[in-house]
Amino acid sequence: MELGHVLKALPNQSDPNLVGGDRFGDAAVFRLSASDAAIATIDFFTPIVDDPAAFGAIAAANSLSDIYARGGTPRFALSIVAFPRSELHSGLLEEIVAGGSRKLAEANVAVIGGHSVDDPVPKIGYAVVGEVSMDHVVSQIGARSGDILYLTKPIGTGIVTTAIKRGSCPPAVATEAVRMMSGLNNTAADAMIAAGVSAATDVSGFGLIGHVLNLRVGVEIDLRAVPVITGVRELTSTDLFPRGTRRNLDAFTGQVDWSSTSEFDQLLLCDAQTSGGILAAIPETQTATFESRMATSHYKPARIGRVVGGERVRILI
Repeated sequence: MELGHVLKALPNQSDPNLVGGDRFGDAAVFRLSASDAAIATIDFFTPIVDDPAAFGAIAAANSLSDIYARGGTPRFALSIVAFPRSELHSGLLEEIVAGGSRKLAEANVAVIGGHSVDDPVPKIGYAVVGEVSMDHVVSQIGARSGDILYLTKPIGTGIVTTAIKRGSCPPAVATEAVRMMSGLNNTAADAMIAAGVSAATDVSGFGLIGHVLNLRVGVEIDLRAVPVITGVRELTSTDLFPRGTRRNLDAFTGQVDWSSTSEFDQLLLCDAQTSGGILAAIPETQTATFESRMATSHYKPARIGRVVGGERVRILI
């Protein structure tokens, strides 16, 4: 069943302390006072890389990302673990959990509990709770014409993780993808708040195009400016794109002016991401502030486009 149909089945929430009514939002924000709010999210998934500690670290970074995307500060986490006890040795689970715990500690987030179940398919993730100033709550809605669109991490994790599963991913490409996916988005969150961000979201399962569309404004994207994980363009087989990526392309293509974009690049722009970067609409007068605050990040933020009039996304080549 499509996510949209599921969400339509949920009752509308009328609590006046709920901040923002967009049920596609990155995290739930609940006002506690005139100045402060609690912020919460949950995410988990099946293994996408071979190294168990790296899997745990990526799951942790991914779960934290929704908090950062809304301008919040994560405070504590509860773990969600599914593991086939009878088929895999417990030491493997310990490595996964340890990898996640180290990443959360890097973010100064304590793991204070959780829940586990016996399941044929391993899964790990976290429910994360944090806080956010009411003055700093960031939404996907609010980008203004003239804003500059930044992306803070390269794309391509969908094709990389599929190649890893098929044993056809060069080790250097896999290493770079793991480094990217396990990187925290905390620096990007601080930078966008300092720059007076108009709107933002983290890039995950809907792919770059899907999350651009979630901004609900007209956008021009410079294809050449979109950062891609080193070595991904050499994985030129379109068969390596996961089913989620192809579903994205089918769902979004009618809302995009692709111009003469190749099939590979269309799929890449719709590639379902795990623990991707922050997509931020920054006022043009504040781009220097954003870029200077991002100077300590592992990746230089890329100016990938501009907010324009209308509602369609246009790819410039």
